[in-house]
Amino acid sequence: MEAMDTATAFYHACESLEGMEGCGRYLAPDASFEAQAEPLADITTLEGYVTWFTAVGRGPLSGCRYELHASSYDEATRTASFFGTIRATHSGDGGPVPPTGRSTVSQYVYLLTMDEADRVKHMVKVWNAPWALRDLGWM
Repeated sequence: MEAMDTATAFYHACESLEGMEGCGRYLAPDASFEAQAEPLADITTLEGYVTWFTAVGRGPLSGCRYELHASSYDEATRTASFFGTIRATHSGDGGPVPPTGRSTVSQYVYLLTMDEADRVKHMVKVWNAPWALRDLGWM
């Protein structure tokens, strides 16, 4: 599997809430994660992000869905980018407050750096978390 194919498969597995069962095969050992977003500030591994996102998507935001708008691959930096939107309503249990019934339409970008074996070794998520959290009534 080539790097962009792997990155794309990981993106869809993650956004489809497949958890580590569906995402793990695409990751390099000790794959790292970073985001300048409050809910994700303490997450430093990609496994940690996948686990967090799956729990949120299956819990308080159950029924959420995503749309991929654009993707690209830069061979020089071995980086794949994915621009998407998540649509979610806080209707399930969990989260920082009881279900609010409020919804968000929140845009984000994944930047996935691939290793030489075409596995994801690092991810940066660019996301305006305060926007989404306010929409959901979480802040």
